[in-house]
Formats: sequence, structure tokens, C-alpha cells
Amino acid sequence: MDYIEYYKTLDVSKSATEAEIKKAYRKLARKYHPDLNPNDKEAEKKFKEINEANEVLSSAENRKKYDKYGKDWKHADEFEKAGYDPNQQQYSRQQQGNQEFSDFGGGDFSGRDFSDFFNSMYGSGGRSSRSQAKYRGQDFNAELQLDLASAYTTQKQNLAVNGKNIRITIPAGVENGQIIKIPGHGGPGANGGPNGDLYITFNIENNSDFRREGNNLYSDVDLDLYTAILGGEISVNTFDGKVKIKVPEETQTGTKVKLKGKGFPVYKRDNQFGDLYITYKVKTPTKLSQKEKDLFAELAKIKNHE
Repeated sequence: MDYIEYYKTLDVSKSATEAEIKKAYRKLARKYHPDLNPNDKEAEKKFKEINEANEVLSSAENRKKYDKYGKDWKHADEFEKAGYDPNQQQYSRQQQGNQEFSDFGGGDFSGRDFSDFFNSMYGSGGRSSRSQAKYRGQDFNAELQLDLASAYTTQKQNLAVNGKNIRITIPAGVENGQIIKIPGHGGPGANGGPNGDLYITFNIENNSDFRREGNNLYSDVDLDLYTAILGGEISVNTFDGKVKIKVPEETQTGTKVKLKGKGFPVYKRDNQFGDLYITYKVKTPTKLSQKEKDLFAELAKIKNHE
């Protein structure tokens, strides 16, 4: 792939924060995603460039190298060892084992880029090629969308990463924005070095009637006026089915009830769950018959004479 100007690709400034980079990446990734642009080669190419840019700029270490060495950021360690200063376009005399590197003509790189410098020192024709260092592969970043119901149970999913299919296990209780690492599924290492890792960010879409805060769930339950006044038993929804609970007499709107263990699974903790908090909303009856209105009027008279 041709050299990509990563900041330009994500349409952010060089001073962009981590949050700004993440926001820009998500916006562009959605716009150019292959699923939304079928058979569009340009969109596919743009999507790959966006992902490559994000993989570099979302990593503080890689971003620092890229800011300093540009397209040759992957060779930052070699440049550092050689004492090369990209701002002054020169490097100092360094000792590499038994071989001493001189300044190669005074260190004037006006007509050469970093790659030229790297090749002159570590190219296949150089004597140092016999002792090339091993380099760890690049980390990859990906996003995975789940609905809240899917996040409630442990499940397995197949993912296509860099042309390869991998099968991962997603533990129940994963949270929105949570990042998990899949070791060894990033870019390939160089010269026998280890592969990078894959970092997956989860976007959990809540399409349920429950609000989630950590491991706890919250919901509002309508309560008819008669049950609120006289008490009784009602059936309420939990995330894994209905349960019956007793309502005390004279229950007020806004009353909160905790159902212990009926919340969300605790991440990587078998058989541990948060709690479900229910808030009662007492509903005033409508479309009353004349008899019902008369009874309410009678009740009002009794209450006023107490």
C-alpha cells in the first residue's frame, strides 16, 4: 500500500486528542464500511486506509514514532540506535557491535529520505544484515457491535482480521467501550519477531427496556392506582424472564424496589450478577364509568370529613 498521511486520512490535526482520533475513526469507518458500500472498490480502499491510520494513531507509542519519523516510523528503533535526528537530518557516530558507522559524507540528507538512510545502514548489501534485529508486529484495532441481549450471555464469534478468520469467546457481562486483547493476532513480526496483538473495542447497543449501569439494571414499572392503594401481587420483567413480586398497601409513585441478583452478569465471574432496581410509576385511571366517578366522589367526602 502506498504511503498514507495518517492525520490527513482521519481528517484530524496533529494535536488531536485520543478521543478526537477515536471519534473521527468511528465516523469514517461507518461511512466507508464495505457492508454499506458493496462492490465499491474506492470505498474499500478508503476503509483500509482509515483502519491503517487508526492502528497507528490510536497507539501512543506508534503515534510518537510516526510523528518523529513519518513513513519510516516502523524503523524508529534503528534510527534511535544510530543516533539519527530527523529534525537536523544527521546522526552521530555509533558503535554497533564491532562495526563503527561514520557520518556517511557529513550527514547531509537534503536529497535523501529516512528510507535511504535506513537502507544505507541496514540494506541487504550492508555488513550488518547478518545481525538484523527482530521486531514485534503492529497491533491491530477493531470494533465489534453487540446488542445488550447478546452481551448477557457468553458466546463465540468468528471474525475476519487481516484476511484471516479467527474464533473468539466473548464473556458474558462485557461493557460498552470495553477493550479486550487477543494476543498474537495483530500484524506479523519482522525477522522472526513476534506478531502484534489485536485490540477489540465493544459497542453495546441497548435495545431493551432496561438501563444498564455497570452490573446493575434499572427499569420503570407501571402500577395501577388500585394495586398501589390496596396492595397485591404483580408480574414484572427481568432480563431472563418474568418474576412475581408483592406490592405493599399505599405504595407511592417513585418507590424503588431492589431485586437481588436479577441484574447483569459480572464479567468473567461465573454465576455472579448485579441487581435489578425497579421504580414504580402509579398510573391514574382514565375513561371511568359514572359509577366509578361516584365512588371516587364518595371517597373524597369521607377523606375530607376525617
